[in-house]
Amino acid sequence: MWRNYLTVGIRALAKNKTYAFINIFGLAIGMAACLMILLYVRYEMSYDKWIPDSERVYQIQSWYKSSETGEEAQLQMTPYASGAALAKDFPQVESQVYLFNNNPVFLKDGEATSSEDFLFTDGNFLATVPLPLVRGDADALGQVNTAVLTESEARKQFGTDDVVGQTLTMITRGITRDFRITGILKDLPKNTHFKTTGIARLDYAGYNFDTPDVLTCWGCQNGHVYVKLRPGADPQAIEAGFPAWEKRNIPDQNAGEAKFNAGDDQDWHIVNVADVHLGKAQAGAMSVGNDRTTIITFAVIALLILGMAVVNFTNLATARASQRAREVALRKVLGATRRQLIMQFIGESIIVSVVAMLIALAMVELAIRPFAAFLDADLSVSYFGADGILLPVLLLVVIVGVFGGLYPAFFLSRFQPASVLKANKSSAETPGTGHLRNALVIAQFAVSIGLIICTAIIYGQTVYARTVDPGYNRDNILQVEELSRYQLLDKTEMIAERAKRVPGVLAAGRTTIGVATDNNNNTGFMVPGNPEPITIGTYQVDEGFMDAMGLTLAAGRWFQEGRPMDDMTLPYPPEDESQRAMAQRGGNIVVNELATQRLGFKNPADAVGKTLKAALVDNEIGLVPVTIIGVVKDSRFRSVKLPLDPIMFSNWNQGHTHLIVRYNGDPTAVRAGIERMWKGITTDVPFNAEYSDDVIGELYEAEDARAQTFAAFALLAVIVACLGLFGLAAFTAERRTKEIGIRKVMGARSRDIVRLLAWQFSKPVIIANLIAWPVAWWAMRDWLNSFDARIDLGPGPFVLAAVLALAIAIGTIAGHALKVARSNPINALRYE
Repeated sequence: MWRNYLTVGIRALAKNKTYAFINIFGLAIGMAACLMILLYVRYEMSYDKWIPDSERVYQIQSWYKSSETGEEAQLQMTPYASGAALAKDFPQVESQVYLFNNNPVFLKDGEATSSEDFLFTDGNFLATVPLPLVRGDADALGQVNTAVLTESEARKQFGTDDVVGQTLTMITRGITRDFRITGILKDLPKNTHFKTTGIARLDYAGYNFDTPDVLTCWGCQNGHVYVKLRPGADPQAIEAGFPAWEKRNIPDQNAGEAKFNAGDDQDWHIVNVADVHLGKAQAGAMSVGNDRTTIITFAVIALLILGMAVVNFTNLATARASQRAREVALRKVLGATRRQLIMQFIGESIIVSVVAMLIALAMVELAIRPFAAFLDADLSVSYFGADGILLPVLLLVVIVGVFGGLYPAFFLSRFQPASVLKANKSSAETPGTGHLRNALVIAQFAVSIGLIICTAIIYGQTVYARTVDPGYNRDNILQVEELSRYQLLDKTEMIAERAKRVPGVLAAGRTTIGVATDNNNNTGFMVPGNPEPITIGTYQVDEGFMDAMGLTLAAGRWFQEGRPMDDMTLPYPPEDESQRAMAQRGGNIVVNELATQRLGFKNPADAVGKTLKAALVDNEIGLVPVTIIGVVKDSRFRSVKLPLDPIMFSNWNQGHTHLIVRYNGDPTAVRAGIERMWKGITTDVPFNAEYSDDVIGELYEAEDARAQTFAAFALLAVIVACLGLFGLAAFTAERRTKEIGIRKVMGARSRDIVRLLAWQFSKPVIIANLIAWPVAWWAMRDWLNSFDARIDLGPGPFVLAAVLALAIAIGTIAGHALKVARSNPINALRYE
């Protein structure tokens, strides 16, 4: 019996190759999409689960909510002081360690090279976070001035990874330090939130000998705290104790009349390392994270595409039911039960599913490498083991086969032999109204149209993010880093002046904020009549910064040389005497428009000449009187996802982090000229510079990838929908052959016939728009609201999707419509 079912099923597919191709190829696309997304979701959910004892390792995070504006920021970083306080107050903590990045310079054979993702720690990091070693042991960082390198970094620095016992020399904070290499880390896989080429342990208190306040500062986020809990410890109980812990440990602070507590706007959270990558906190991360919403969205879309392929199977099976009606009737006459017929048709469906899965697996094998390269992920296909896909493959075959064939099986098996076999029964007649088929076509196109709308909006927002006016002239900027090196503390002014002489350079200025820099520095301003400090971002610049960055004055003036009050430079490290002098004399500042609004001024001109007090020196010394001499227009230095910053600029002659160079002419020649100038001044600090366009490109890589992914899904959905529509159009044209022949005999023209068939398939597409539009609007509204600057959600993408879907539908059925319209009615009516 089963052999007969198999034979009949294969013959049925071979008899109608178009039907077989549409079903098998459509299902293969849907299955391949599902398997690819399954691999991707598994990969995203696997982050850091490979770390031994990962269930006991946690990251401590600081989340902010401004009491002034309600703006939120979730940081993976937390103050250094919180680590020791946690270990002191929570016995559940077995160990804690601090990890931070200061981008040291490596020295070898007298040559300085820049480091990438090299980290420092204050303790035995590997005892808390047991990253795998290929050489050395878990106590490799048990002593100060020891270091571990990854295999790749060891080969890069020494030419081999057998370097345990050798010395690694680096310059950090202007001091040359030697570290003994005590271990070699296995190269970290890509599915980790850690991003490191090596870790060195140092004495953190001694490292900050000139800035001891860092050790007790509860508002300074410069690194990450990790804890390892004792077996059986409950992290939720620890987090529940954080509010009381904050009150016990974070002191109130006074800066003149300003009173504040660093814990007022800050809450702490304990997050397992396996949850960091997809967690809510993504600011201050070592590597780019993701979010569960995106993962779930892609998984749902893949399932929808598979569902569309199953719909094709159901639609085509019911549409061509009449072609197998006599077979069903004869089987019933010969004694077949309805249950046997149902099993036969479900079996045929599973055969189609098996063939489609084989093609889908071939597609996955071919696509997995480019897909992994596109996502920058370690994706691979394995069929056996814990990460194997054999079980999901088998489940997918059975589920798709059963659900795809269930309705057609019940539909076909209900035919009555007497009605089917009676005289003059037309083989083209299919029972039923076709309402279900229309509903399924509508559902297919609703999904396709929704994805097209989402793709258009995401693409539009991505283009907008790159091209929106940031408030400064972003073109022709070369951003030079490394100015914060201690080796350059007394050389940055010389570097800026010599940069101005390089051919092609129009202006150069030093700053601590630039194009997409990730540093944040805020301070409190006291406004008369308001007892609470106003938080304003504070950044140091020089006189050339405005022209170099291309800022625009809204009122007042910029800093000028020869005006003593414009210069607020303090020596480094800070001295009490110089800070007191600054607090007594004050200084001039420039703010942006948003800062004037936060400070209570109605327009920029009203702020010019006003004197306020700001916390710019140590709290015990008091507040510094500052006079606003100018207001610049708001500038968006960071991503459009982040809110604009209220900013105060002060004029310093040292302590900057970046040099902004505005040029005209050949970018390569200008960069080469700046590099030659740089190397003529220092050999201890490598040259590191990026064009502004490249910086912005890196800033929006995630949005670009999302737009391309949605476009790929939309294309797949359209292909699957068109395959189904093509098959339905073919069967409809066949079913209505005699009707069209009669219409032509009665005088209908070819264009009338084409219009008739086109309208039949246009109606479901029009209805699909009415369903897709509100769903896509709701989804995209929420997505766009995650951006501070965004495009308007206008009718353009919706109309575009509607026109495109309608054109695709008409184009798909046009061939069949024209063929039928041009056929000779004699061929259709010769036997009537």
